[in-house]
Amino acid sequence: MTTTAPWTDDELDRVGSAEELEVASLRRDGELSSRRTIWGVRVGDDIYVRSVNGPTSAWFRGTRVRHEGRVEAGGVEKDVAFEDADGEINDAVDTAYRTKYGRYSANTIQRITSANAGSTTMRLLPR
Repeated sequence: MTTTAPWTDDELDRVGSAEELEVASLRRDGELSSRRTIWGVRVGDDIYVRSVNGPTSAWFRGTRVRHEGRVEAGGVEKDVAFEDADGEINDAVDTAYRTKYGRYSANTIQRITSANAGSTTMRLLPR
C-alpha cells in the first residue's frame, strides 16, 4: 500500500466539513465495492472514519481485505488507504464527532463515540 502526497488544505477543508462521506473499499479482484454513506471527521491534518455499528459492519469488514478504497466528499474524490488508528487518537476523534454531529440525538452520538465504534477508527491516507 503506497501513499502519495498528503491531503491538500483545500481537500482537508472540503472532506472534513462534508456532512457525509461516500466510501468504497477495494475488493480482492481489484474492483471497488458498493459505496456506503458514513460520517467522517477532520483531526489536525488527517481525516478519520469509523463504523457506528462496530467491526461487524459490512463496509468496515470490506476495508479489512486490502485496506484500500475510495472516498467521495465535499466534491473531492480520492483513492485512499484505510490505516487503523492507534487508540491514542480516539479521544480527539470522539471530540471531533461530538462537535461536528452534536445536533443529532444523544443516542446517535453515544453510538459513534462508543468503545465499539472507536475500535474501528481508521485514518484515510491519500494514495
